[in-house]
Amino acid sequence: MTAALIHTDQLPGRTLVVDGEEYLFFSGTSYLGISHNQEFRACLVEGMGRYGTNYSSSRNSNLRLKVFDEAEDALALWTGAEAALTMSSGYMAGQTVVQNFIDSGRFIYAPGAHPALWRSGLDATDANQTFNEWVIRLQQDVPATPEQHIIIVCNSLDPLHAENYTFSWIAGLPEGKQYTIIIDDSHGFGVTGKGGAGCFRRLKEEHPKVRLIVLGSLGKALGIPAGVVLSDKKTVEQLEQSPFFGGASPAVPAYLYAFVHCRKVFADALDKLFFNIKTFESKLEQPARFSFFENYPVFYTPNKQLCPFLLERKIVISSFRYPTPADDPITRIVLSSLHTEDDLECLANHINRLEVVPSRV
Repeated sequence: MTAALIHTDQLPGRTLVVDGEEYLFFSGTSYLGISHNQEFRACLVEGMGRYGTNYSSSRNSNLRLKVFDEAEDALALWTGAEAALTMSSGYMAGQTVVQNFIDSGRFIYAPGAHPALWRSGLDATDANQTFNEWVIRLQQDVPATPEQHIIIVCNSLDPLHAENYTFSWIAGLPEGKQYTIIIDDSHGFGVTGKGGAGCFRRLKEEHPKVRLIVLGSLGKALGIPAGVVLSDKKTVEQLEQSPFFGGASPAVPAYLYAFVHCRKVFADALDKLFFNIKTFESKLEQPARFSFFENYPVFYTPNKQLCPFLLERKIVISSFRYPTPADDPITRIVLSSLHTEDDLECLANHINRLEVVPSRV
């Protein structure tokens, strides 16, 4: 096994078995460990008993399953949105929203915006530009933009370098224009915000004058293979008329049933995740080696030695070249609710023993 590529036929949890050997696993995006949660699995089986393994139809058909409305009402209430719309994936959610506004104004993309929200490959941004540099450029460009409708597309945070974005710049956008802010919160749903509800409630309260659309995948922390769009009721009703919504298969109803009935499961897992984050931080002798922010389970380091060093000690962390195979590896430790205190102590002890040789970021 090498650091570059690992082959296995087992779904990793807190550990990973490769060629009969067990490794501690600190990678992936299953922050709440839902894929291994027995209560969630039992609820999913119950949902499949009601709705089968898939719903092979359009949401616009003359048969309507109540579970879609129940899940969307629950998502709206949880996040503080007027309305929510579920789709089969975060990609479909992104494309449905972007295509809805494609000819209505000027699109401006922040660095790191996911391809699911691109209109075409031309929307790819400079990967070396920081979010703060982009904000400065945005504030310079918008006043000179002739279009009256500005559509700004960005992420809620950077899960690769563990950076939490601020959005105070929205208040400084010049008056006299219409603004639609589209935010991908895929890596925030289930972890950030009040009760893990993501960024919608806070941003809507802070910036009520802009049209806010928060969307993304529910398949990370929440373990639901579906996408969601959160916005005002008028915007969501408009999206329901889109051919992207009506022509695509919907989210699997059994998973939406499990989401509705497993809120305590998510809450308990989030409490455990926060406990694990604080435990790991407390055991690091030099936390400044990492970039991280409060109550988020990702710890980024520019130290390229860390991955092979830990791999020799049967610990797998996240390390891959991004955004292209020619780029330097991005090295991170990703915690989950599944990890035990012994796991975290083992990881921290090895890190504390590693002598750092300066490396270029």
